[in-house]
Amino acid sequence: MPFPPKDGGSIAMNILTDGLLKCGNEVKVLAINTPKHFIKEENIDRDYRKKTGFKSVFINTSVKPVDALLNLFSNKSYNIIRFYSKEFEEELIKIMNTEVFDIVHLETLWVAPYVHAIRKHSKAIIVLRSQNVEYAIWERLAEAASNPAKKWYLKLLAKRLKKYELMMLNKYDGIATITDIDALAFQKIGCTLPIITIPFGIDISKYNEDKSNMEFSSVFHIGAMDWMPNADGIKWFLENVWKQIQTNYPNDNLYLAGRNMPDWLTQLKMQNVSVVGEVEDSHQFINSKSIMIVPLSSGGGMRVKIIEGMALGKTIISTSIGAEGIEYENGKDILIANTATEFVEALEKCLSNKSYSDAVAHNARILAETKYDNLIICKKLTGFYEQLI
Repeated sequence: MPFPPKDGGSIAMNILTDGLLKCGNEVKVLAINTPKHFIKEENIDRDYRKKTGFKSVFINTSVKPVDALLNLFSNKSYNIIRFYSKEFEEELIKIMNTEVFDIVHLETLWVAPYVHAIRKHSKAIIVLRSQNVEYAIWERLAEAASNPAKKWYLKLLAKRLKKYELMMLNKYDGIATITDIDALAFQKIGCTLPIITIPFGIDISKYNEDKSNMEFSSVFHIGAMDWMPNADGIKWFLENVWKQIQTNYPNDNLYLAGRNMPDWLTQLKMQNVSVVGEVEDSHQFINSKSIMIVPLSSGGGMRVKIIEGMALGKTIISTSIGAEGIEYENGKDILIANTATEFVEALEKCLSNKSYSDAVAHNARILAETKYDNLIICKKLTGFYEQLI
């Protein structure tokens, strides 16, 4: 669901839709309404529904233990089959048969199972918007898992997902990746289609820095905690970094925001750690804090929240994986830390030197303004569409 724009995926889809409209395209949105992002259509902004002709179909994509067990005896990707439904396909076919489209834009691999129906009922060019090389995320998760049973299962999921992703690789007409790293990865595994890199963009006019109520020094993380890489990253940070920080900075606070906090976090009792949960206004929350952490050891694509944090003038400390796809200069507009020691050193440098932290935050805002303007990005994507047509 691209609306409301609350997490990285929905924000990315929403801003892309808005940019395509502003570039003069007519856009219709058909979305999968899931338990994870459920919203009643009548609660979606009326203007948004009108300008996108918005429709959605509910699919229960929840992981079901019995289905997951039975899937072990098949050769299909459980990640993929959870997003297929006959009802969604029928709605898609109905739209294809009543309207004419130049482009059908598939937002992520999860809607790739509908390519066959699109080919059968439309002459439109099909473009996959890939937010990640999906199987690579699951390979990283498997590699990081310490529990043998979990590691085995994640490896199985990654293997089957890779098989599907490779099978579908040349069945579109073009691919729009978020990062050059992903574009190169697709080419290395055999993609012969036209590929363009279209990073996540923002409407910078909607990101107003406000340091009037900013708590310095404070550390924060914001992100959906039902996404495994976020949860794993925060668990690692708490155990390996924050405990050390508290020794030298016992009065500084860590705030954890995001929807669907797991029980182990909501019940956490750790010194100076506030588990905020889902926030009503993410801009207000980010503006009220000073140092953003992104301790990802898995995942792929581009982190929407980093670009938003930059646009709001935050000091950001991230792993290399977390900052993938961003044209940063380490030490100038972002700080890169890949080990616990590096994270502690980067944090202590910022916590002890406000002038330095402010300078990095200022440069981050400039980077967001110059490299991630959504209108420029969507004009580039529109040009790519036109070339394919």
